[in-house]
Amino acid sequence: MDSTTWYVTASVTFVGMFVTAVLFRSLRTRRCNSCVLLHGKTCIVTGANTGIGLQTALELAKRHARVIMACRDPNKARIAIEYIQSRTKNGSLVFKPLDLASHVSVKEFCKDILEEEHTLNVLVNNAGVMGHPYQLSEDGIEMHMAVNHFSVFLLTNMLLSKLKESSPSRIVFVSSALHKRGEIDFENVKGKQTKAYANSKLANVYFARELHERLAGSKVDVFTVHPGMVDTELARYSMSKWLWTLLYPLRLLLIKTASQGCQTVVHCAISEELEGKSGGYFGACVQEPWPEVSSCKETQLKMWKTSKEITGL
Repeated sequence: MDSTTWYVTASVTFVGMFVTAVLFRSLRTRRCNSCVLLHGKTCIVTGANTGIGLQTALELAKRHARVIMACRDPNKARIAIEYIQSRTKNGSLVFKPLDLASHVSVKEFCKDILEEEHTLNVLVNNAGVMGHPYQLSEDGIEMHMAVNHFSVFLLTNMLLSKLKESSPSRIVFVSSALHKRGEIDFENVKGKQTKAYANSKLANVYFARELHERLAGSKVDVFTVHPGMVDTELARYSMSKWLWTLLYPLRLLLIKTASQGCQTVVHCAISEELEGKSGGYFGACVQEPWPEVSSCKETQLKMWKTSKEITGL
């Protein structure tokens, strides 16, 4: 076999293997199979300008929902809205500014929602940071805990009255399986931590579980999702841009796209089969057992009390 023939054969083999792997990844990814339409329903998606949030907003818009895109950057929100509008003529898209690194911003956002929106049927707490360099928020809280937990606690509680008025309604927390590696140090809950992302997601999980219990009988369902490994901008602080680009072929093979990664979020937000079945932990559109680390009732209650004190709720 001459060098040219070998090169062509090797190239065709590689391309074939690559395409097969991508197709296999696509086939093994479960999708939300609900055909429910959301006429007259209002949904909030935080961090809706990119990644899982963007694709979740797109899926809700396809189903005719009014989607409030809660984003920090107006320009990125505008681009995201244009992206969604280019793919569906359904739904109504509204940008409202929200910076989860600021309790003032959270309160202004919630005030706007409570005063201007007639209904709120779905709240998707998606926005978050991972691997962020150590920095304190304007409220003096380590950035992961500030954005991923404390502001989510404040936002959700402030919007509860509207969610109850609009019931049956749903709250979906986009968590992470990495919460299983977390631990809560109540002596340093606002300061620098070695596993800040995992810790913040564990705090978030405790919040979701306690919230579910407190909302019993209210027809406001609470669901927690771990989307798995998804190719989004969430990891932008974790490695250099050139390395992230260099790893693209590997990411394409092994990691879900944002469209695939949002499916469990959408499933928990709209599927009829989950109506009234609050409190579950979901991955790949299937309910899973709660990890043992998140099952301490004493820590759950203490996390709620601490969060209430820090946010001034």
